[in-house]
Amino acid sequence: MAGFEAYGHAIMSLALWSVVSIVLGMIATRGKTAENTCACGHPKRDYSNVVYRRGRAFANAMEMSGPFIGATVAAILAGANPFWVNLLAAVFLVSRVAVAAVHIGTEIQPLRSAVWMVGFLCVLGLVGMAVWTVL
Repeated sequence: MAGFEAYGHAIMSLALWSVVSIVLGMIATRGKTAENTCACGHPKRDYSNVVYRRGRAFANAMEMSGPFIGATVAAILAGANPFWVNLLAAVFLVSRVAVAAVHIGTEIQPLRSAVWMVGFLCVLGLVGMAVWTVL
């Protein structure tokens, strides 16, 4: 893998994101019952129900997977500054674990949105670096 060593933390963040996604998927299926599940198989919309919040945490993580993976790989392949690529990818990973913890453990919407924004800004930063580097 010559040439990619400098991006070790970003590559590790991509790998760890796959593990986080799998764990969230397993957590999302715990606790489903006929009483708290719609006919479609998804938990009924009720933020006071931890089963619903687990499902939403997983869905939210999957919605951010494509942008994170695409932006990180683009920044690496473009040859963007490894320090910033590594930092933003690692901060994204930490922020997404925090989003899941807040989403599952609380009903505090503003906190969830604030932590989500950190990851979103990391993705935008990675995209910006990739574009800036190739221009």
